[in-house]
Amino acid sequence: MPKAAIVQLPSVVLDKTATIRRAVEAATEAVGNGAQLIVFPEAFIPGYPAWVWRLRPGSDWNLNEEIHARLLENAVNLESDDLAPLCGIAKKHGLTIVCGMDEREGNPGRATLYNTVVMIGPDGQVLNRHRKLMPTNPERMVWGFGDATGLKVLDTLAGRLGTLICWENYMPLARYALYAQGIEILIAPTYDCGDTWVASMRHIAKEGGCWVISCGSALKASDFPDDFPGKSGLYPDTDEWINPGDSVVIAPGGSDIVAGPLRGKQGILYADIDLARVSMSRRNLDVVGHYARPDIFQLHINTDAQDPADFK
Repeated sequence: MPKAAIVQLPSVVLDKTATIRRAVEAATEAVGNGAQLIVFPEAFIPGYPAWVWRLRPGSDWNLNEEIHARLLENAVNLESDDLAPLCGIAKKHGLTIVCGMDEREGNPGRATLYNTVVMIGPDGQVLNRHRKLMPTNPERMVWGFGDATGLKVLDTLAGRLGTLICWENYMPLARYALYAQGIEILIAPTYDCGDTWVASMRHIAKEGGCWVISCGSALKASDFPDDFPGKSGLYPDTDEWINPGDSVVIAPGGSDIVAGPLRGKQGILYADIDLARVSMSRRNLDVVGHYARPDIFQLHINTDAQDPADFK
């Protein structure tokens, strides 16, 4: 029975190298507690752009530009060796690691950022890259739109894993795309929190008959560095919880919260994942099996890469 570790720790905001170092330290601790699957929050490297919810576009263009420049400089380029330390610990201990990040594209424009989650396998290789399909509201001033090339469910030692980022979990067709690939553990790195979010995760566990792991972002104003541009105006109360986290693990069927919600705390949440509960849950409700009507409803998914130019 695989053990999952849900890392609800803050990023070292806008510092890629230090955040990756923190991720390796957390993974090392989780391994010591028996974890084989380790999950990090949305945009963990080098941090979720929480400022977009306070510093709206047009309010202070120069400040927006200054912060974005630092985010761009510290974003992850998957064509480089940025993730080598995290891949190395996955290989050393035979781990599956799921980690959110701000990804800077290597080509073609080399300046667009994406809200990305990667899955690293026990061989130390990146198994999948999924870019958030639809950034939410002011997030669109930070991230571009992803495509469905990474909308996959993969076999791992921990089970059949797939990911949806934050409010992608409110996209019924995106969920169905993963259900139709036989998902056993749906991982939801997120910046959302609260009772409504947890209720939504319980709904997905019922609807999909799968395990749901929601990894939240526990962030305090004090987690922003002193040299963060505009900090005194954006986050004057250093004791303020910007986001309380609410990481949670829910068993198939939705009625059983196995771990969490971890609210107003920073730490690592653990849960044993019994995959046998997946098939038992779907005995009554299998939305892509005996409870489907493909003669009436069909879903078509374009998994082609959305490239701006086609060179032949």
